[in-house]
Amino acid sequence: MHRKQLLLLTLVGAQFVGMAAAQSKVGIININAAIASTKDGQKAIGELETRFAPKKKQLEAKQQGIQQLQAQLQKSTVLSEDQKRKLMVDIDTQTKSYNRDLEDASQELEGEQQKVFQELGGKMMAIIDKYAKEKGYSLILDVSSQQTPVLYASADSDVTKDIIDAYDKGAGGLTAAPPAGAVKPPATAPKPVPPATKK
Repeated sequence: MHRKQLLLLTLVGAQFVGMAAAQSKVGIININAAIASTKDGQKAIGELETRFAPKKKQLEAKQQGIQQLQAQLQKSTVLSEDQKRKLMVDIDTQTKSYNRDLEDASQELEGEQQKVFQELGGKMMAIIDKYAKEKGYSLILDVSSQQTPVLYASADSDVTKDIIDAYDKGAGGLTAAPPAGAVKPPATAPKPVPPATKK
């Protein structure tokens, strides 16, 4: 009798766990893409691009100047050894200056982007919380983070577009604390110039 009762309790418990799992509603979101795709996000990113456009243009001009010197060094057959050494010194000096300027600009842009994404991320978290409660989600995972290794998710579970729409409709008056560890998308910037190789 005791064994039958234990077996019955086990079956009931397993059924309850199965029902709870079936009732759990899980969604996924790419939070970085969602923030960047909102109207506020697009506006903020556009303003940053406009603000940093002169610096980007200046860096690109420096990069092109270095590349021209490198091409001159590689193709020239009439330069003396002294002229070649001087050209190499110029390339090295300009390359170091360019890379320092690029690093400074990248750090400044990264800092400004981080501020934008933290501010908008706080509002986004309030929208996600409201959306999850209204739609009956027990869990929403951020798949933009490498620390969330989601190996498979159906297309129906992706709520990114719904959250973007909800944000654009109702985030105007929201204020919230920025989410911990908010991550920005990678910045687009000119690449560092490798040093010239001696021929």
